[in-house]
Amino acid sequence: MTGMTSERRPRVAVVYHFYPHYRRAIVEALAQSSAADFTFFGDDHEYLNSIEPAHLSSRVRFVLAPTHHLGGPFMWQWGAIAIAFRREFDTVIFHPVPHWPCTWMGAILARAMGKSVIFWGHGFLAAPRGVNGLVRRALNALPHAHMFYGRRAKQIAMDLGWNPERLHVIYNSQDLQEQTAARDCVTLERRCAIRRELFGNDTTPVIVCTSRLVAVRKLNLMIEAAAELAHRGRPVHVLIVGDGPERAMLENLARERGVTAHFEGACYDECRLAELMMASNVTVSPGRVGLTVTHSMVYGVPVVTHSDAEDQAPESEAIIPGRTGSLFAKDNVGSLGDAIEPWISSQFPSQATSDACRGIVERFWNPLYQRRAIERAACGRNADDLQDPREP
Repeated sequence: MTGMTSERRPRVAVVYHFYPHYRRAIVEALAQSSAADFTFFGDDHEYLNSIEPAHLSSRVRFVLAPTHHLGGPFMWQWGAIAIAFRREFDTVIFHPVPHWPCTWMGAILARAMGKSVIFWGHGFLAAPRGVNGLVRRALNALPHAHMFYGRRAKQIAMDLGWNPERLHVIYNSQDLQEQTAARDCVTLERRCAIRRELFGNDTTPVIVCTSRLVAVRKLNLMIEAAAELAHRGRPVHVLIVGDGPERAMLENLARERGVTAHFEGACYDECRLAELMMASNVTVSPGRVGLTVTHSMVYGVPVVTHSDAEDQAPESEAIIPGRTGSLFAKDNVGSLGDAIEPWISSQFPSQATSDACRGIVERFWNPLYQRRAIERAACGRNADDLQDPREP
């Protein structure tokens, strides 16, 4: 990688469209790095206004770089272009999205100006195919190195012939410290009380999902699976945390299927989220699942989602069937019921299950691990991610 010297720490510009609330912990961690100097460029809100922004402390060097919605999936950000000409930075990290032309131009210009360019994103969720695959391959060929959220993306890139030493698996993270503090405040008595408050009893198992209520999440399958389990003589209560355009449809479906469901609405209070998740047996996410996986697991609650790896987010790699969750055949209600059933045989998850869930987050999907991996990439070192989280 170019633009590095051994006499000083690399000066790194991180260019994002904006920093969502779930990015706060890693941004704060990088701001305190002793390996590199990080400055963060981005807007103070999402251009689509659908996600809450992070509230960053004064320790974070943040530079406002406004974004402009061009219509459809397209976005423009002048700061992504201007960063290429700023001489105080020798490394630039971009969030790569194919329909953001500013990222293409920014990466090309930064390389032309002699800077090291790194992409921080999902990478390949599936092997590139067709015209869309060609576009993604072209975009992802621009940087000197990649930082991927999961091992599958790295394997796909390696299968394309890319140098594994420049493919860093950094996983993903939320605020583990805040979540651990919230978790430690929830007693067994409080978990039972939450169930009684929401459903009238504390003995019927609860399946939960925290998500924006949009069609891609396929939460109708969760309700259909609850009806299927009741038909099998294994009734469950359904707890849905979030809001969105699908809410009315889901409420009507629950009534039609005779499923007892509580719709909490949108919630950003971590203490309340801890109570709701820990009052549940298992998190169920029938569509593509992301940080919901590690959010649930940090509270000791396993996760069920579908098994189609090409239509999954990288966080699903934390699911170890039988230990930290289960996988079901995509869009198959009967299979979903089968995947849920082992987790509702007791009042709450067993200690062994909770320990396994918490352990995998505390080892890999946390800000400390992520910061060290990002520092390694920013300093131009080779990737060091040989250990598979699914191995003991």
